[in-house]
Amino acid sequence: MQIGVDSERAVDNRRVFVVDSDEITSAALQFMLHDEIETHELASLDAAYAKAKDWKPDVLLLGIGIVKERGIEILAEIRSKIADLKIILVADSATDLLARECLQNGVNSILAKPLTIEKARQKVDAQLGRRVKLSIPVQVV
Repeated sequence: MQIGVDSERAVDNRRVFVVDSDEITSAALQFMLHDEIETHELASLDAAYAKAKDWKPDVLLLGIGIVKERGIEILAEIRSKIADLKIILVADSATDLLARECLQNGVNSILAKPLTIEKARQKVDAQLGRRVKLSIPVQVV
């Protein structure tokens, strides 16, 4: 099923890896992105490193749970193993203290929950340097 797919983006040779200790979040992100970009849901960073040898990703969606488990130093390890990678941290909140610390230590952007197709695609598109549609939320009073 394709949801709001831009055909130009669907044939673009860009790749996203999703690594999150929360399997539901990981599967949801893979589903949200796979129509417009080649998206691979991986069980661990080690699996991502192995796959990156032959299929280098442009963007890594990294669950904050991985950083909590492995420490902030994991960001430097990721950068050393996969060159020229954009990292989007998937967190419960953009104001989370660990998420803010990750921004200062190599993460390019934060994708805050609740996840939506539009937000996920916009974050990835921005990191890929693609044109991002401007959306201004309107609140009806």
